[in-house]
Amino acid sequence: MSSRVWLSFYSLVMWALQPLVVRKLRRRSRDEPLYGQDIPERWGHYATPGGQGFVWVHAVSLGETRVAALLLPHLRAKWPGMRLLLTHGTATGREAGRALLQPGDVQVWQPWDTPSAVQRFLHHFQPRVGLLMETEVWPNWVQACRAQGVPLLLLNARLSEKSYQQAQRLRVLSHTAYAGLTEVWAQNEDDARRLRALGANVTAVLGNLKFDVPLDDRLQAAGWQARARLSRPVVVLASSREGEEQALLQALQRTPQALEQAHWLIVPRHPQRFDEVADLVQAAGFALLRRSPCDSLEQAAARWTSADARTLMLGDSLGEVGAYASMAQVTLMGGSFEPLGGQNLIEPLAYGSPVVVGPHTFNFEQATREALRAGVAMRVSTMAEGVLAALNWTQQPSQETACSQHCRDFVQQHAGAVARSLARLSPWMTKA
Repeated sequence: MSSRVWLSFYSLVMWALQPLVVRKLRRRSRDEPLYGQDIPERWGHYATPGGQGFVWVHAVSLGETRVAALLLPHLRAKWPGMRLLLTHGTATGREAGRALLQPGDVQVWQPWDTPSAVQRFLHHFQPRVGLLMETEVWPNWVQACRAQGVPLLLLNARLSEKSYQQAQRLRVLSHTAYAGLTEVWAQNEDDARRLRALGANVTAVLGNLKFDVPLDDRLQAAGWQARARLSRPVVVLASSREGEEQALLQALQRTPQALEQAHWLIVPRHPQRFDEVADLVQAAGFALLRRSPCDSLEQAAARWTSADARTLMLGDSLGEVGAYASMAQVTLMGGSFEPLGGQNLIEPLAYGSPVVVGPHTFNFEQATREALRAGVAMRVSTMAEGVLAALNWTQQPSQETACSQHCRDFVQQHAGAVARSLARLSPWMTKA
C-alpha cells in the first residue's frame, strides 16, 4: 500500500480509538485527577482563547518537560515577548509544565492524532514554529504542519535501538512522520544514524540538553544539611518504577549488613505511587519514615538517625530531586532494573552522587556508556548486585569528596547543548 493509503488507514484507527481513550483517561483520573480535566482539548476543542504567533513546545511527559525547562529561560531571554504554547500528553508533564508559564502563555493537552483534531489545534492557535522535545513524532501532526507551512523541529532527538526496531515494523508510517519534520537535531551519532534510516532530516548532532542541568543551591544545601545529621551514609533508589521497590526490599532482607552500614531512601518516579510504596515497605516488615510530614529534609534526617536500623525513608515530596541526590553518597537509578530504559542519571551526577544502573538503560544509552567509561557509574545485573555495589561505594569515605567532584566534572564536560541549540534555533525564532 502507498503511504497515503497507510496514513488514511492509520487515521481511521486513531478515530475509532477515541471512545477507548476517553474511558482510559477517566479511569486514570481516579488516581491522577488531572487526567479527567479538559478532556475535550485532546480532540481540539478549547475553552482557552486562541491567537497567532505562538512558539509551540511539545513536552509529552515529565522528562521532556524538564528538558523544555532547560531551554525556555534562554529562549525568553533571547526573544523577549515570546508567547509559549505548551502541550503535554501526561499528567506529570502537565503538572510540571505549569511552573514554566508566564502571562500570555497557554498550556493545553496535545491533540489526539486524527486529522480533524490536529486541524482544529492548528487553526485555533496558529503556531509559527513547533519544537518537539526528544521523541514525540505523530504522522498527522507532521502532515498538517507541512500543509500549513508550520516548521516542525525535533530537538534533543533520541531513538533507541529498541524504538528503531519497533518503528521499522511500520516503516511506511514511521518514514512519513520522520521524513516530514523540517529539521532534526540528534543527541549523538547513534541516534542520528537511526533517525536518518527512518528518513529524518538530521541536520546537526548537538549533544544532550540534560547535561546543562542547573544546580539549585537551595536544594543542594538542604541535602548537605540533612546528610550532616546522619550517622550512616545514604543510598537512594531514585525515580523508582513498579517492581523495583519490591526488588530492593527483598535484597535488603537478604543482606542484613546493608541496614547496619547505610540508610536507604526510596524516591518513586510517580507521585501517585507514594502510598502504594509506603504499604510495600511496611508489608515487608520495615519501619517507615515519610518525608512529607516533616517541615524540612533536615528534620526528617534528624528523626531518621535516631530510628531503628530497619527504618527506610520514603521521599514523598515534589521538587526535591536535587536535595535527595545531594544527601546521598550513592544513587541506584530507577527504571534501569526493570525493562523500562532507565531514568535520567545525569541529574544525580550533577549533584555529585555516583550512580549504579541496572541492565536496562536504552533511554540514556550514550550518557550511560560515557558515565561508565568515566568511572562515575557502575552497571549491575540485578537489584541485589546493586545493593552490594552501592554498599561498596559507601565504604570508601576517603575517596568520597574526590568521587563527588569527578561526577560534577563529568557533567560539566558534556554540557553546552543548550547554547548550540539556541544558535541553530535563531533563524527559526526570528521568522516566528
